[in-house]
Amino acid sequence: MVRLGFIIGFIALLGILLSGLAAYRVHDQELALDRIALARAIDVHASLVQDRLTERELLARVASGLFRAPSVIKPNMLEPLRSAIYAFKTDFVVAGWIARLKPNELAAAQAAIAGAGFPNSKIRTFDDKPIDLASVTQPIDVLMDLEPRSDETMTLPGRSYDQDQVRGAMLARARVEKRSVASDPVPLLRGNGPIGVIVAAPVIPEGAVEPAGFVTFSYELASLMLTNDDLSLFSVALKDPRKDGSELVANDQGVVSTRMVSADAPAPSATRTVSFGGRDWQFSYYAKTNSARRAEQTAIIVAAIGFAITAMVCGLFGYVAYNNLRLSREIQVRIGFERRLTAVIDELNHRVKNILAVIQSIVTRTLRHGSDIDSARELLIGRIHAMSNVVSLLSESQWQGVKLKGLFEARAIPHADRIAVSGPDIAVSARAAQSLSLLFFELASHSDEGLSLVGKHPHITANWTVTGEEGEEIFHFRWEEFNTSQATRRADSDFGLILLDRVAPEALGGTAKRFFTDVSYVYELTAPMETVIDMTERDRTEKFSQPVRPAR
Repeated sequence: MVRLGFIIGFIALLGILLSGLAAYRVHDQELALDRIALARAIDVHASLVQDRLTERELLARVASGLFRAPSVIKPNMLEPLRSAIYAFKTDFVVAGWIARLKPNELAAAQAAIAGAGFPNSKIRTFDDKPIDLASVTQPIDVLMDLEPRSDETMTLPGRSYDQDQVRGAMLARARVEKRSVASDPVPLLRGNGPIGVIVAAPVIPEGAVEPAGFVTFSYELASLMLTNDDLSLFSVALKDPRKDGSELVANDQGVVSTRMVSADAPAPSATRTVSFGGRDWQFSYYAKTNSARRAEQTAIIVAAIGFAITAMVCGLFGYVAYNNLRLSREIQVRIGFERRLTAVIDELNHRVKNILAVIQSIVTRTLRHGSDIDSARELLIGRIHAMSNVVSLLSESQWQGVKLKGLFEARAIPHADRIAVSGPDIAVSARAAQSLSLLFFELASHSDEGLSLVGKHPHITANWTVTGEEGEEIFHFRWEEFNTSQATRRADSDFGLILLDRVAPEALGGTAKRFFTDVSYVYELTAPMETVIDMTERDRTEKFSQPVRPAR
């Protein structure tokens, strides 16, 4: 009996120890998984918010860049921008044109506002108090036009925001720094309106040093914060820059309100900082569930089950060991997946930023001051179409490269049916494909202008060769337009010259030259093959497509 009791006691003690060990392990694993999931969800949310804010700041910069020699007293300055603004499909509340008016322009501005059909044409303060125009000695900022126009917004033109603490400070900073600036959170449209943020981009005429006015976009704060997700693991709050110890939070209906944070309040699970309008904004994330309590409850259940089946401690030990191994592998797979996902997102962000930078450069160079809008529009659409086609080709190949002949077969190349293409069917890297696609578009888009007036068309040849020994091969590309001359061929645009002479050669690490012969126009590009095919980029992309396997 004593021996049996000793054995039973030993088995019971072993069962208690194993049950306690299992409970401890499960507690740690549940806690680790919850923390990993919460941290990953917070990182994804912060990244989405930053991308959203970047898009909206880009809209303000692009809109301000579309102005050409603005007349500050015109009440319909947004007319040319309406289609472009709505093409972005953003969620702004109001887009406005705020002109910086000199004292001698105020009377004309009042007449222009009245002539545009706005009900109140008087120049007044931001809270609708009249201004004695004779007492104005310095330029003031007056709202002259806005979009969309409704019964509520039609009463806003004519207001001066110099004495508005929030908007006035925003405009003053934008005027000094000459870049887009975001305001503090402020009620929009009316005193009890939804809380939002305004971003102002200065419009500086060519040759001027001071802005003629500002293009503004206002957004509701809830949509910028991406708060209305009932299934998320956390709630998000924005630190109020106007007051220490307060936060801006949104309810399920998207209504933003201010709450004070006491010293004994629970600390946020994490904080993230995003940039918008020339300033940093801090987000606080609060977990909706108590991970530690849930992990403790899970551990208690496991321990209770272990205590109840102490007679089967060996089986329980095997079961727990098996589950520990399975959970460990799942954690390893999940951690590996999270790392892979982070690397993919970082790579995607890098590529998207590069594409956005190229598109921004295309838009800026194409829509330069003094350019013909019809011609600029066609060139802009064509260049962006060329970028879109090469991105589509890269997506189809999982960014493993594009066949060089495939760039000529794309519909984005003008007069592709008159181009005789020859050369080895090599696959160029993603970076080289983007540069070469724009290069081919620029060459093709300038090849037909002059001779079309006399009913002729140039015959075009595009050929490339690869020379040299293995490891030191050289890529040679030659574009030649016959039946053309310097007198008949349209001159390359500023953007085209930069692309032909500098951007494309530098992107490929090579050199380029262009010249006219007696019967043709020739463009030649020479670059090392190792930069044209870029195997390091291809190897890096291949790693993202490999399956995630648990560590052994």
